[in-house]
Amino acid sequence: MDLDPPTTSTQPSKSSKSQVLTQTTIRSPPFSYAHLSLSSPSSSHTPHLDALTTRSYLSAALRQFLGDTGASMAIDILLVNATNGECWVRVPREDLGAFAAAVTAYPGHLVQGEEVLMRVVGCGDWLGALVGKEGEGEVWG
Repeated sequence: MDLDPPTTSTQPSKSSKSQVLTQTTIRSPPFSYAHLSLSSPSSSHTPHLDALTTRSYLSAALRQFLGDTGASMAIDILLVNATNGECWVRVPREDLGAFAAAVTAYPGHLVQGEEVLMRVVGCGDWLGALVGKEGEGEVWG
């Protein structure tokens, strides 16, 4: 994480009597986050999702798109919601573009004769900005 050195001010500004003791700017976070959803276009029910299944789907997508280099990408599975088939993952910031492209381009798996695929709901450098977007599709859809 790149941090500017803290700056300390000991003299109050002329317009106010408050002091800024420390000020830090985070320029580039080391990780990025992705919100993924498992879906099956051929049926109305959501397939079961757990951490192991998530890992296998993502590894297959990354291996097909980027080869063994993609399969070795560091992915941290933060949360898997089995009831609605959604998950949250963390990847290195410099790999987010390749990760999102691999997941988007992957055609899916056949599970018990049914096509199952992962889709990217959202991704970005700041997790807090993604969490607030969950109901955004319902407003504009």
